[in-house]
Amino acid sequence: MADNVTAADAGSLKRGVQLLKLLATAGSRGLSLTQIADRAALPHPTVHRVLRQLVEERLVARSDELKRYRLGPLAYELGMAGATMYDLRDMCDGAMQALSAETTDTVYLVVRSGFEAVCMHRLEGSFPIRTLVLDVGSRRPLGVGAGGLALLAAIEDEERHQIIERVKPKLSAFAKLTSEELEHACAATRKRGTSLIQDTINLGVSAVGRVFRDSMGQPMGAISVAALSHRMPAQRCERIAELLKDAVTDVERRMRDKSRNGWETGS
Repeated sequence: MADNVTAADAGSLKRGVQLLKLLATAGSRGLSLTQIADRAALPHPTVHRVLRQLVEERLVARSDELKRYRLGPLAYELGMAGATMYDLRDMCDGAMQALSAETTDTVYLVVRSGFEAVCMHRLEGSFPIRTLVLDVGSRRPLGVGAGGLALLAAIEDEERHQIIERVKPKLSAFAKLTSEELEHACAATRKRGTSLIQDTINLGVSAVGRVFRDSMGQPMGAISVAALSHRMPAQRCERIAELLKDAVTDVERRMRDKSRNGWETGS
C-alpha cells in the first residue's frame, strides 16, 4: 500500500510541475482549464484536481470571473529566493568577459522588470573611448536600447503589444521614439535574431543585442555590445551578432547544467 501511495504522490507531483511550466509560459492573462488540459494532454478532472491543490498552496491563482489560471504569488516568492542562489551575473560573466576581450567594447547584461529593462551587469572593454550608456541598476522602458529591444521582441505578440501600449507615453523621451517605430524594430529583431540600435537612443552610439532563454524557452535577459557608431559598420555588426549567438548559447548551457558547485538537479 505504501508503495502505491508513493507512486501516486510522485505522479501528482510530476503533473503539478508540468502544469506550472505551462502557466509559466502563459503570461499574465493565464490559461483556461480546457487550454491547460489540452496542452498537458491530461483529462480535465485530473487537471482540475491538481490545479485546486496548487491554488491552495498559492502556487497558482484562479480568476472566478475569467475562469482562467496563472502563476500565483508563491511561485514569485520562490523565484525571488532562487534568484539569490543562481545569480544571472555569475552565469553570464564568463561569456561577457569573452565578448569584451574579443570586441574591446562595452558589454551589458539587461533583464526585464515588469515594463522596464534593468541593467544588471556591465563590463568595460579596453578601447580607449568607452560607451557607458547604461549604469548598473539603471532602468529604461522595455524596448529602449539594444538589450531591452531584444527582450521585448522575444515576448509573445499579445503581451508585447500590451507592453508597448503601456510604455508608449515614455518613449518620446528617447530620441522621440514612437510606438510604431518600436513595433517595426521588434519585427526586424525577430527576423534578424539580434537587435540593432544605430544613432537613435544615444547619438554616435550603436549597439547589438541578443536575448537568452530559460529551459522553458522564455526570455530571461539579454546581452548587448555597444560601441561608437564609426566602429560599427555592417560587417562588424554581423560579426558581433555571431559572437553574441555564441555567448547566449554558453549562458543557456550554464543555466541547464545539472551540476553546479556540487548541487545536483534533474536533466
